[in-house]
Amino acid sequence: MTALPQAFLSRMESFLGKEYASFLACYGKPHLRGIRLNPLKCDEETLLRTLPFAVFPTPFSRLSYYTPEGADKLGALPMHHAGAFYSQEPSAASAVTVLDPLPGERVLDLCAAPGGKSTQIAALLMGKGLLWSNEIVKSRANVLLSNIERMGVRNAVVSSCRPDVLCERLAGFFDKVLVDAPCSGEGMFRRDARVVEEWSPEHVASCAARQLAILKSASQALKEGGILVYSTCTFSQEENEDVVSAFLQQCSDFELLDCGVSFGRPGTLPQTRRIFPMDGGEGHFVARLRRLSANACAPSGYLYQKESKDALECSKWIFKKPSEGILQQINASLLLMPEGMPCTEGLNVLRAGVLLGEKKQRIEPAHAAFMTAKPEELVSVLSFSHDSKEAAAFLHGEELEAPESCKGYTGVAIDGVLTGFGKCSNGRLKNRYPKGLRNH
Repeated sequence: MTALPQAFLSRMESFLGKEYASFLACYGKPHLRGIRLNPLKCDEETLLRTLPFAVFPTPFSRLSYYTPEGADKLGALPMHHAGAFYSQEPSAASAVTVLDPLPGERVLDLCAAPGGKSTQIAALLMGKGLLWSNEIVKSRANVLLSNIERMGVRNAVVSSCRPDVLCERLAGFFDKVLVDAPCSGEGMFRRDARVVEEWSPEHVASCAARQLAILKSASQALKEGGILVYSTCTFSQEENEDVVSAFLQQCSDFELLDCGVSFGRPGTLPQTRRIFPMDGGEGHFVARLRRLSANACAPSGYLYQKESKDALECSKWIFKKPSEGILQQINASLLLMPEGMPCTEGLNVLRAGVLLGEKKQRIEPAHAAFMTAKPEELVSVLSFSHDSKEAAAFLHGEELEAPESCKGYTGVAIDGVLTGFGKCSNGRLKNRYPKGLRNH
């Protein structure tokens, strides 16, 4: 791997003392990899049965597993296409475990791309409540949206907005907020040489200043008694405990809570949690705070329009029964939107709820709608095994044979997990799996 910066090594030696040798020894070993089960789409038994390798539980989340060395090209696996799992560095799941989202809560993931923590939050919300996932960089926000769709999340809003603007507009709206802040990425050194090359003491300092600003913005979005979790994937005290201490000094209406977990080890602030490579993860820091002061809910409710007839028609082509949510049309997009949304005007929302389809010259159902479904919910569905030639052909974008009884828009399930759709007629399924997602 790329040589580690001497300034980083000197700082870690001073910080870790007797443990420095074991820390340094980790950099001669392969980095740890993992996956996280998506219970919105798949159960544990199905996932473990269909993976081509054995996995082992991690301590960081009940949904997470270590994958073995050599388990590569996970994105080409049928169950990855199906959204049955998310590839995630094991310790990255720690922050959402500390956040502990509960069904029915309103949760903001303020720095959400590429979507690992947002989709973990969605899994724990179990389709109840509202997830707002924000990413300021538009290109990364589009990746976030793609992952939200793949994982079959129905109750999410995805935006690309400045944190200060978003949190001021949505003041007091959320029960819980996650700030997985942009950082110097020292916990990524074993797996990304570019992060090593970009590191410098000056970069650490600039990250810390930005992190404090984001954390202060995030505090506005919380209701009284709400929980704010701050996390990074770096080791520097400057970006971790020092940011938390500065925040508490400037925002005296917050208190630092114990993280309430046993993985990793206490930070220099004993309520916080640190994870080093010696602790079974690449590197993470987590702090849990609570707002004590009142914070009136500022945003007005979203002004839903009259139910869209085109969205209703599109929904009937796909689902046997009406799905939970409100059918809306915004420009050409036919949407199934979550209830209880705040006003989104001026917040650069890329998607609210599920894209059912688009109305241009005619109505065309969308891939995202099928990804939220279970086979029994669909008007028409074809099912294949993950190791079948039909599943492989579908993920390559090929047409498939279909029973004459299958007509119209038809979901394709792999081992019972919806993976996409096509249109059936005359014993053939014309493939509608998005070209940018296909195996090559």
